[in-house]
Amino acid sequence: MPDKVKRRLTTVLCADVHGYSRLMEADEAGTLETLRRYRTAIARLVERHDGRIVNTWGDAVIAEFASVVEAVQCAVEIQQEISNQDSGPPPPMRFRIGINLGDVMVDGSDLYGDGVNIAARLQELAEPGGIVISSSAYDQVHNKLSVGFDCLGQRPMKNIAPVTSYRVTMSGQTAQARSFPPGERLTSQTASAGSQTDAAHRDRSESSNWMGFVSDGLAKLPRPIFTGMHKIWFHWPVAALLFGAIMRTALRDRPESGGKSER
Repeated sequence: MPDKVKRRLTTVLCADVHGYSRLMEADEAGTLETLRRYRTAIARLVERHDGRIVNTWGDAVIAEFASVVEAVQCAVEIQQEISNQDSGPPPPMRFRIGINLGDVMVDGSDLYGDGVNIAARLQELAEPGGIVISSSAYDQVHNKLSVGFDCLGQRPMKNIAPVTSYRVTMSGQTAQARSFPPGERLTSQTASAGSQTDAAHRDRSESSNWMGFVSDGLAKLPRPIFTGMHKIWFHWPVAALLFGAIMRTALRDRPESGGKSER
C-alpha cells in the first residue's frame, strides 16, 4: 500500500533572477559570483525570519515560512539588501519574488502542488526588484506591515487557474494611500465624478429645505377629531402658512422682466 501523501498549509516564497540567461551570456563568471553572494544573503534573511530554504536550481530559490507576515517581511528585506549591494559597474542583478499561502504536498524536505506552482507564477508577474503575493497571503498581512499593496486583479497564469494578486509597494515605489479590493481603482476621473455628485446632492438638498420644514411642521400638528364645514376654522392657519411658503418660492424663482411693458 503506497504511503499516504502528507499535506500542510504553508507560505511559499519563490524568487528568481530577471534576465538570468542574458547576464550569463554577458559574463558567466561574474554572474555566478554575484548569484552566490546574493543566495548567501537570502539564506541568512530566510533563517532570520524563521523560514527554511526548500530548494535551489539554476537561478531560483524556493523557501517556506510558517508565518505569512514573516515571509513578506523577509521578501522586502531581500529586495532592499540586493538593491543596496548592487552598485558595481556590471549590469545589475534583480530578483523577482512571488509569495503564496496554500496547501502543499510534502515529500521529505521538498514541497509540491499548486501551493508551490502559484508562488512560481506570481514571481513571473513581479517586476525586477518587486514582490507579488496572492490574495490568500494579502488577507493575512495587509494590515500588519508598513508597506502598501496594489491590486493587480486576476492575471492569466500558465497551467494555473487565475488568482487575484497584489503588488507590494515599498519605499522608492508609488504606494497607494490605502489598499483596494479587486476591481476597485481610485482615479482623478472617479474622484471628480464623486465631487460633482456631492455638489448636485447639496444643491438639491438646499432647494428642498423649505419643503422639508413645512412637511415636518405639518406632520407634528394634531389631526382634527371632527370633520365638517363647521370645523374648517381649525385648518386655516396651516393653509395660510403653506400658501405663504409657496408664494415666496414662486416669486423668488420667477425670472425678472427685461423692461417695462408699453400701454
